[in-house]
Amino acid sequence: MDDEDNLRSMLEAALRHLGFEVHPAASGREALDALATVRPDLIVLDVMMPDLDGFEVVRRLRTEGNRIPVLFLTARDATEDKVRGLTLGADDYLVKPFSLEELVARIQSILRRAGLSQPDTVLRCADLEMDDDAHRVLRAGEEVGLSPTEYNLLRYLLLNQGRVMSKAQILDHVWQYDFGGDGGVVETYIGYLRRKVDACDPRLIHTIRGVGYTLREQRT
Repeated sequence: MDDEDNLRSMLEAALRHLGFEVHPAASGREALDALATVRPDLIVLDVMMPDLDGFEVVRRLRTEGNRIPVLFLTARDATEDKVRGLTLGADDYLVKPFSLEELVARIQSILRRAGLSQPDTVLRCADLEMDDDAHRVLRAGEEVGLSPTEYNLLRYLLLNQGRVMSKAQILDHVWQYDFGGDGGVVETYIGYLRRKVDACDPRLIHTIRGVGYTLREQRT
């Protein structure tokens, strides 16, 4: 649920295309009212909404004993906002701007933890495939053996394919350093991935000098 009509419509269309059943709501009260007739497996909830904000919606849900999983979607990235949302009972917190791939991965992860079914969890770019359920990577139909860190790095790049990710972002999400880690480890593991994943054409992992790394099909 989101108060920005364009974003809400785009997410509704994209999630329906991926096999999800979607029931949009434009405000906090509309969301709560909808729960009288709709019993969703998960709520994607914007923090900044008309009438009732996302924090208040979750507070009311949890006060009533409603344990439907909630994913916060918001432009507010302050640590105290994240802590507040999670303390109230949200299951995850995604900050705008975000990639659709990351949103879907977060949704699937929450549903999986809740023991609920979800659409296909295979991430793809050109002939590269990552099956998250089977924890398996294929390139041109051939299995690629990766270490746990290599797998997590490739997964992060796949979730954000087409976007340039800085060393700091990669460290924070893959190694969970709070922007204080050594960027050299990123270069090292990008090199490992290139030798394993990019051993054939087309090359998918690209360095954007002075900015970071991206995974995408090479533009012609």
